[in-house]
Amino acid sequence: MFGVVFPNRSFPLDISTFTQIDTFHWLLDMNTFVGEAYDSIREVCIFLLNNFTLPPDKALAVYIQSPGSPFLFVGAVTLARPSAVLSLPWPEPGGDGLNNHHLTAPDAAPLSAKIGVSVEDLSSLPSLDVTAEKKIERLAMKVGENLFNFMQSFCGVDGSKLVVPMDILDRWFKKFQERAKRDPEYLKGFAL
Repeated sequence: MFGVVFPNRSFPLDISTFTQIDTFHWLLDMNTFVGEAYDSIREVCIFLLNNFTLPPDKALAVYIQSPGSPFLFVGAVTLARPSAVLSLPWPEPGGDGLNNHHLTAPDAAPLSAKIGVSVEDLSSLPSLDVTAEKKIERLAMKVGENLFNFMQSFCGVDGSKLVVPMDILDRWFKKFQERAKRDPEYLKGFAL
């Protein structure tokens, strides 16, 4: 059906490594894999196996859970996207996660971190890769902040309006490109 690999940390693990909860839910107890150092595992590659046919309107959703926390959705694979490397932003133990989902009883506090895999309707999932979307959003915010700070140094005020030179975007972009060429580390400051 599916398998996982923890890049630089494991050989491929098949579905037999997971505990099957029911027909559509599986759990991997991270204690058996890394003990309490679960948060050192920063990404997982999940993949569909060749002989598994997932309906086109379904996805294998991946969730993570720190001890005492609800499950947090991190991404999914589908027939159109049969494999993915997903970041694992482990929630603080006992903390509350956004996009949480209960694969176990709500009152059952886990003693170890877990990775959950669940067959779900594709239309019910917020995104196939939540972390990638957040990285893109943070990148856009940093670039926008850089532009705003540049424009502020050329602004004039006309009543309640800020006035900037007409070529301000061209000047900013040229400066941005020149700095990126001079300093290869500059752009890395924008990536997260």
